[in-house]
Amino acid sequence: MSDMVIRVDELSKRYRLGAIGRQSFTDALRRRFLRQTGASGEPKEATSHSSQEFWALQKISFELKAGEVLGVIGGNGAGKSTLLKILSRITEPSSGRALIRGRVGSLLEVGTGFHPELTGRDNIFMSGTILGMRRKEIKDRFDEIVAFSGIEAFIDTPVKRYSSGMYVRLAFAVAAHLEPEILIVDEVLAVGDAEFQKRCLGKMEDVASHGRTVLFVSHNMAAVSRLCSSCLYLKEGQLRMMGGVEATLHSYLSEQRSQTEQARYVHPEEQDEQGPHVLQAWLRNDTESPAANLNSQQPFYLDLLLHTGETNVSLVLSILLKDELDRRLSTKEYRCIELPVGEHSQQRAVSLKFPPDLLFKGNFSFDIVLHIPNQQIFQHLKRCCSFEILEFSEQSAAYNNRDVGIFQIHPEALEQPPCFRPSVEKPSE
Repeated sequence: MSDMVIRVDELSKRYRLGAIGRQSFTDALRRRFLRQTGASGEPKEATSHSSQEFWALQKISFELKAGEVLGVIGGNGAGKSTLLKILSRITEPSSGRALIRGRVGSLLEVGTGFHPELTGRDNIFMSGTILGMRRKEIKDRFDEIVAFSGIEAFIDTPVKRYSSGMYVRLAFAVAAHLEPEILIVDEVLAVGDAEFQKRCLGKMEDVASHGRTVLFVSHNMAAVSRLCSSCLYLKEGQLRMMGGVEATLHSYLSEQRSQTEQARYVHPEEQDEQGPHVLQAWLRNDTESPAANLNSQQPFYLDLLLHTGETNVSLVLSILLKDELDRRLSTKEYRCIELPVGEHSQQRAVSLKFPPDLLFKGNFSFDIVLHIPNQQIFQHLKRCCSFEILEFSEQSAAYNNRDVGIFQIHPEALEQPPCFRPSVEKPSE
């Protein structure tokens, strides 16, 4: 097909782990000796109890058309980077094949393809040449590349003196501005600061809008949701799912929640902390029992049991509500200034009530932070209490979709007409 730029058929990659160094070298010498002496027979395959096969990829197949932006997601060790290295021709597959039509620009590691002794200027020209660009093309885009990277003052400094952030800035600027038909980006954008990450995402959107293809590996689900038109989910080297972004992300995040998140948090007994920390946290509707599936038309509660410690400073409890893409929706702070007295003076129970009809159907979680205002953080629990808002009735089910947003505006808020500021009259001349 004319618009097909990547086709992967039954792609597999095997690595052999364990003690293979000395035995493999001995076998190589034996094979060379047998060939030179004309002796018959081949040495047997070296075996070791400490060596084993590891399949980083197993029979992966998919197709990608020109102009598509494919997000590749999965846990650590799922095979994401191995897949991109094969597509970038850095490593060869053990079986299967990958057909690619077009020039590939890849950014898989910080400073991939850079020579440490050369300056940033020299590496721009070297990387561009490797990508198949003519010198005139590189010169025409040179100023734009340097401006995007934001390291103009260091462009004539050897890159061995660059920080990791400077490396990734220049490497991404080169890969994105030399107009490859296919741009492959691994999770290296985490090295840059927030402003640079935003610029990179904007550049990848611009690349995709011009009909070029992007493969993007990231653990940032919000970035995948914003940037990608399709999504591929790998687990333990196998293709778990490929399709629409929302459905694939939901499948991946649901599986992650079932493995790592619960509606109740209990502080581990082996962690003997003396400072302020959360002993327990759990979610519920009107019952006292913890619940992960909450009724949308009933209030729900986040109950906490805090260990305040022996601190006599102003302690702040911050509650962060997040959606399933780990985007912060709201933050509420509660000040615990006065410490209780009595036999259990170092413990405090807190119950936070959330009104009904607040959230549409979906999956959410809370981050809980105990800290001193603008100073020390004692504890930060990430996604420690996860829950799902269920649709309540057929009448509300029509609104339980992502097109209408996340929060509901309470009906009482619509009873008063909006307030407009009076226009300022133009002073007479």
